[in-house]
Amino acid sequence: MRTILYILQKEFIQIFRDKTILPVIFIMPIFQLLVLAYTATFEIKNIRFIVVDHDHSSESGKLSDKFSGSAFFTRIGQTDSYNQAIQAIKKNEADQILVIEPDFEKNLMKENHAQVQVVTNAINGSAASLMNAYAISIINNFNKEILIKKFPLHFKEMPIKLNSSFWYNPELNYITYMVPGILVLLVTIIGMFLSAMNVVKEKELGTIEQLNVTPIRKFEFIAGKLIPFWVIAMIDLLFGLLIARLWFGIIVVGNPFLLLFVAGVYLVLVLGLGLFVSTLTNTMQQSMFISWFFMVVFILMSGLFTPIESMPVWAQKLNMINPLAYFIKINRMIMLKGSGFIDIQRDFLILSLYAAGMVIFSTLRYRKTA
Repeated sequence: MRTILYILQKEFIQIFRDKTILPVIFIMPIFQLLVLAYTATFEIKNIRFIVVDHDHSSESGKLSDKFSGSAFFTRIGQTDSYNQAIQAIKKNEADQILVIEPDFEKNLMKENHAQVQVVTNAINGSAASLMNAYAISIINNFNKEILIKKFPLHFKEMPIKLNSSFWYNPELNYITYMVPGILVLLVTIIGMFLSAMNVVKEKELGTIEQLNVTPIRKFEFIAGKLIPFWVIAMIDLLFGLLIARLWFGIIVVGNPFLLLFVAGVYLVLVLGLGLFVSTLTNTMQQSMFISWFFMVVFILMSGLFTPIESMPVWAQKLNMINPLAYFIKINRMIMLKGSGFIDIQRDFLILSLYAAGMVIFSTLRYRKTA
């Protein structure tokens, strides 16, 4: 134990002596959380649309005003030329076109039906689906208003009334969903990259040889390398939770001590993985490349941006070895749903076994050579 304390003292002195790494550890995660929470979103806002109005009637004006009045749409122009509007989409100046047919009002009032066309830029398929859904919703709402106006007695009192309530995220705020996941991402990056570069840095400086000739045992060496970054990552997580509360108004609904306990186990896993990478490499450049390879795969398959249930079956099975997927799920359950230990015990058990195995494997992989 005494030996581990000496190693910890040495590690903390090295960390705080390096003036360039301190902003990376404490300032960058906070900055990234504030930026990513607003930018890492699949919500579609400010959809640029052009109206091609061939009717120029009061009803066609009301329909186009419906789009303009929506928080999701921004009208950038109106034209009589469909080809001109298409050119705007080709130049990426517009996202959608609303085409209103000639005699729109006349057909609507006399024939009881009329046609409109919505043209959507579908390079991004998921974004196009959302834009199309927003447009259809506005048109349906417009259609309903006309029916109520024409048949007021029929729509005076609907037989079925619907009142919706949304659990866990009642305002449907995407930031509320993303912040818990981004917190996991940031502490993972900090923990994994710093631990992965730590032993390699000793190799590059040549100090690893001095440590190898001492009577330090392997588990003492690994513990001394792991604990400082575990403490730093936990402090970063606490700062992140504080920002989530004060800046974004996200309260941890569940037990915060349970969250910190699970986070502590998860960070042991991440740091063990970083230490394992450092035992495989001889330079910091090699360590960075291998760590980044793992991180990219883990992030994209973690469910942070896209639901795991939407992935192919083989990808869902492969995700069983992805630690980010487990902790993002647990973090969201505790922070937003107020889940207890019973609800997360299976995922927590997997994380615990994963963490123990990774630390043991890293310890066995590290070889002391004189």
